[in-house]
Amino acid sequence: MTNVFKTPKELNEPLIYRIRAGLILLGSATKAELSQRLGISFPTISKFIAQMEKDGEIRYTGDDDSSGGRRAKRYTYDPEFMLGLAIFIEKNETNYSIFNCLGQVKEQGTKPSVIQQDAQMLGDLIETLIEKYPRLRSIAIGVPGAVENGKIIFIPPYQQYFNYDLKGEFESKFQIPVVVENDMNASVLGYASNYEIENESLIYLYFGQNGPGSGIMINGDVVRGSTFFSGEISFVPQYDNRTFLQALQNGGSNHRMLLAEDNQIDAIARLIATFTAIINPRTVVFCDDEVDEVLLNKIVDRSSAYIPQEHLPQLLRSNWREDYLAGLQNLALNLMITDS
Repeated sequence: MTNVFKTPKELNEPLIYRIRAGLILLGSATKAELSQRLGISFPTISKFIAQMEKDGEIRYTGDDDSSGGRRAKRYTYDPEFMLGLAIFIEKNETNYSIFNCLGQVKEQGTKPSVIQQDAQMLGDLIETLIEKYPRLRSIAIGVPGAVENGKIIFIPPYQQYFNYDLKGEFESKFQIPVVVENDMNASVLGYASNYEIENESLIYLYFGQNGPGSGIMINGDVVRGSTFFSGEISFVPQYDNRTFLQALQNGGSNHRMLLAEDNQIDAIARLIATFTAIINPRTVVFCDDEVDEVLLNKIVDRSSAYIPQEHLPQLLRSNWREDYLAGLQNLALNLMITDS
């Protein structure tokens, strides 16, 4: 028997959101199947289905085989009814993805960076995409900085974006729901989604174009912190007079550093040991264009000088851009289903 028990959070969600999500998840369903799956009465389901079919949100796909009574009508969600936009801005480029409500990508591209300019250039790019795809119903924007409820509260060295309410500005301009997220929070979310990881504790490390950062997931939830500053590992003090960032830079100022020196390996190993002692994650994920297997083995060996090896996390490599876009896409899809 299907379990129709719902959490208080699910019970408080508007019914249209739950029906929409249920149809997308199931692929196709009859009213009776939705009623049983979602724990919503058959008459209520029927009322919403009729309106959604009238609006063009769902399609009637035929009748099921009869089991003795009237044949049940089957419905499927129109994947093109709503589209989403995931876009992230980096020092050297701006990446974007247009996708439908099943997560199928319709267009991906890379444009020149807008982060060293002002938000008007980002707005112009989004406006162009909206004109091309008028069914866009949600936007997720990733930025290399700390974000509090859509406002960028820390983003050195791009002071033109400091304390900028990107969510409020673009929602007002485009009349489309917007979510703004820190790059590494989106990346750890995307990694967990790509590999279907649930209720695990993960760390995602990126040394990046703008200095190091991390995304932290504990028991399946992304940790943003009390002031939304979680993951800003540049500030972690490691030596008598050096932070993690200063140790990685090795006396230089180039943020895009090559990780090869013994002191850099030691700094990363100390960071791994710190995360292990405090969070004890199952996995730490590195970007595959920043480390190779030889370097990971060196980090493991060095980390075991600080933490008993049986407690160390597994160190893995992944494609950061794919994970980042996947995380933003997840955020946009959720926004699409619940805010459209």
